Amino acid sequence: MKTQGKLLPESFYNGSDVVEISRMLLGKVLCSTIDNKLTAGIITEAEAYSGRNDKACHANNGLRTARTEVMYGRPGVAYIYLCYGIHHLLNVVTNKEGLADAVLIRAIRPVDGIEIMMKRRDKINTTNLANGPGKLTQALGITTDLNAVSLLKPPIWIEDRQIDINTDSIEQTKRIGIDYAGEDANKLWRFCIPADCF
Repeated sequence: MKTQGKLLPESFYNGSDVVEISRMLLGKVLCSTIDNKLTAGIITEAEAYSGRNDKACHANNGLRTARTEVMYGRPGVAYIYLCYGIHHLLNVVTNKEGLADAVLIRAIRPVDGIEIMMKRRDKINTTNLANGPGKLTQALGITTDLNAVSLLKPPIWIEDRQIDINTDSIEQTKRIGIDYAGEDANKLWRFCIPADCF
């Protein structure tokens, strides 16, 4: 599958600052080819999680389970887990092997294969089509069956299409739905861009 932009290399993901990588993912394009159907969207919201000193992270301080093992692997792979038994959530593994950092992709703005996305989401228009982590994976056809796949090639990858965003409009806030994390819930590790900043 020929990409429309520059494929993000492994070196993009292996930086030591997961928070900065989370911010840098804004404006990049998340793509999928499921059943030979191309769908893609501009990443507009992302959250950082660190495998060290972050109670919100599934792999906090060395916790290794069958589910989190992929987080300890190579940077640039997908960590996809099921939330509430319903939603398939896509995370991007970052940093070096053994450190378990990851970025949760929370929202995209659809740009390619929009009709396919609408069909997958059983929607008649684009309103709220992919503005949530479970919505975007459903729209892109991404499920836990793709857990641990490389993001450096299809069926899931991220491109840089040189999309200009107004960086002054980037919002930095607390992460969502992690009240259980105590003081770590107050970390400003969620980044999002409003629709009018392109």
